[in-house]
Amino acid sequence: MHHNSDPQESSLSGKVALITGAARRVGAEIAKHLHANGMNLALHYRSSKKEAQQLQKILLEKRPDSVILVQADLLNHAKLCSLIQPCLQSWGRLDALINNASSFYPTPLGTITETQWDELFGSNLKAPLFLAQAAEPLLRQHSGNIINITDIHADRPLKNHCVYSAAKAGLVMLTKSLARDLGPKIRVNAIAPGAILWPEQDIDELTKRRIVSSTALKRRGGPADIARAVVYILRDANYMTGQTLTIDGGRSLHD
Repeated sequence: MHHNSDPQESSLSGKVALITGAARRVGAEIAKHLHANGMNLALHYRSSKKEAQQLQKILLEKRPDSVILVQADLLNHAKLCSLIQPCLQSWGRLDALINNASSFYPTPLGTITETQWDELFGSNLKAPLFLAQAAEPLLRQHSGNIINITDIHADRPLKNHCVYSAAKAGLVMLTKSLARDLGPKIRVNAIAPGAILWPEQDIDELTKRRIVSSTALKRRGGPADIARAVVYILRDANYMTGQTLTIDGGRSLHD
């Protein structure tokens, strides 16, 4: 981080974050940035065990006893609430909950199943709520933070993704509601990424070029842009709550 080359100086030093979906992509980048700022981490993963272990290994080489792994399918309600306990056992505290885990796929009207609804709403909206509820007593002790990773499509629907877009819209309102209900002790904010990583079910070159050209900056962002925003909210934005930071290269300025 450009503020503090010595992580020991960071105000985040010694604090603890639980990151869901932390094994790869944006979640892994958030983990690296928070760890570089001196935080201890509980990295949640569902099925990416190898990637999670690899990330843990890299971070532990930099600082021993600073990273634990927690596995859970976030659609399993009982398992969800057990993610908080390991933070308490390892470090006796929890300062930040980062709700990053998410399912994403198209649901064209006429083909939508109840299972798709349960999965998309479960990962994008239900899990963040119940994790927040489970984490709240611990977060309260140290004036902690919740950060929800939403999406610019919470506001501007993505074609053929009505269930996903609606779930993310719900997460934006959940962010505001939690901010109101959990203040003054706990701050709750969201980050809405635009074109940061292409989806796993890859899209064609033409679509990629069209998306990039619809940004004001004419380039794609990267996971580090999201991770830096997480650091900003946790470390510097002490008077901000209930807000969504949109990091989309100005894409939302276009029609």
